Amino acid sequence: MGQRLTRTPRDALVATSDPVYLRVVEDIRRQITDGTLLPGAPIPSRAQLTRKYQVGETAARHALRVLAGEGLIIGRVGSGHYVRERPDLTPLYRWRFLDHPAPFAADLQSQGRRVTWDWHSEPAEAGPDIARRLRLPESATLTKTHYVFRGDGKPLQLATSYELREFAAHSDEERRSLVARMYGHGIKITEIVESVHTRIPRPVESDALDLAAGVHVLHVERTHWAGDRPVETSDIVIPGDRFRVMYSMPV
Repeated sequence: MGQRLTRTPRDALVATSDPVYLRVVEDIRRQITDGTLLPGAPIPSRAQLTRKYQVGETAARHALRVLAGEGLIIGRVGSGHYVRERPDLTPLYRWRFLDHPAPFAADLQSQGRRVTWDWHSEPAEAGPDIARRLRLPESATLTKTHYVFRGDGKPLQLATSYELREFAAHSDEERRSLVARMYGHGIKITEIVESVHTRIPRPVESDALDLAAGVHVLHVERTHWAGDRPVETSDIVIPGDRFRVMYSMPV
């Protein structure tokens, strides 16, 4: 026998055998989305949810856990749950400031933000993924550079760059823009290719970026090309609840 389907307030088809906690999740999610529950508004306690929605304690607890996991509400010890603030998304213009040693920082500084960053480099074996991206043997030794960018002391972006050791910068004095640095080695960058996807952050990234539960990250895979030769590739991790990525496509 197939399950009978019914139409929910969100006009979606769900099976009537769906867990009862979903009724709670759907209704509170709708109230947050349509503005009935504004940012900072308190969410009913578990006891209040059980009475209002006629569900058990376990269902009420699970509903709150799901809403927190989606990043819609946030729990405060001894105080309960509240609708999470929705910050305005800061635009990141990916085509600007390519001649700056830290384009991300230069972009935000142009918007009036105070940005600082730390970095350190170390030798590392390419491994399968980076070797594929740089068209090198997996055993090739590269310079791996980690960056942490902060705005007003708060972490904003993580980046990890991989490049051939003979091209890498080893001091602040050498840390010019990658385009200028490569030009100094007689290599002209002809193209920068970026691939963007969203994903769940790794625990170390959540800690480093101080992410709330349920927040995904934007992962930008960026590669600098000199003709048909890739000379540098990076993994850039951006909090998905703070920024929107902007691209320009000349025609």
